[in-house]
Amino acid sequence: MVNLNVNIAGLKLKNPVTTASGTFGFGEEFEDFIDLNKLGGIFVKGLTLYNREGNDYPRMAETPSGMLNAVGLQNKGIDYFINTIYPKIKKWDTQIFPNINGSVVEDYIAVAEKLNDVEGIEGLELNISCPNVKEGGMAFGVSCPSAIAVTKAVREVYDKTIIVKLSPNVTDITEIAKGVEGAGADGVSLINTLLGMAIDANTRKPILSTITGGLSGPAIKPVAIRMVWQVYNAVKIPIVGIGGIMNATDAIEFMLAGSTAIQVGTANFIDPQISVKIVDGLEDYCTQNRITEISDLIGGMIS
Repeated sequence: MVNLNVNIAGLKLKNPVTTASGTFGFGEEFEDFIDLNKLGGIFVKGLTLYNREGNDYPRMAETPSGMLNAVGLQNKGIDYFINTIYPKIKKWDTQIFPNINGSVVEDYIAVAEKLNDVEGIEGLELNISCPNVKEGGMAFGVSCPSAIAVTKAVREVYDKTIIVKLSPNVTDITEIAKGVEGAGADGVSLINTLLGMAIDANTRKPILSTITGGLSGPAIKPVAIRMVWQVYNAVKIPIVGIGGIMNATDAIEFMLAGSTAIQVGTANFIDPQISVKIVDGLEDYCTQNRITEISDLIGGMIS
């Protein structure tokens, strides 16, 4: 028997496999394809204080070994999630992590305060890749002082687990990771999408309405693993690894680099059953290699 349980700052996950925000909706969309109770957790699509329509179409584009997206956090706001969505998804035996976003620090504070008293939600993911309108549109996550400020502000009003989602679009991701650790983060998730773009050669126009967007999928996996390894060696808090995980072998690589858990993202668009297949694959790997505790893989790379 293999124990697949992992622990993120005292928060128990039945296995390391979770789904990435923005790729899995609120989970309901996949209920016909998989048993959601088999997942370690679901990071739901991005939530904001108020309703957002998102960006104009086209806002997604396929690229070699990946995809670009610029959906723009389309959602009906945190109150709608708490009152309408969450009552329908809290039945599943898995951890539900709201992914919260804002344009100013005060937005993050307001959303976190609303979630603090929601029974059954034991943690949130703090997306700091959002543009900070008070700082001229620079993303919170690419400035260490801004990343620290928003993490500290949310920590002061939120009593449960905070996982800060880090942007890879920085010079030194370990600086940001250490900053948010010091500001009270219980864990970090990385990497968020890399900034990219695509052009239609026939029209000579950008394919995305926003010109640039977030690159995800297998193309970013080597970058993500490298950054996970760097952060693992820089901080003491747990890491949730993200970036091009398409199968159990990819997930194992992330764990060996230092991830406590992983998020499956773009792969969900290709195979809606992939997340539970990865759970089964991790168990098979451990059985074949006589590993009784999957947590023994964390940071287990031999150099």
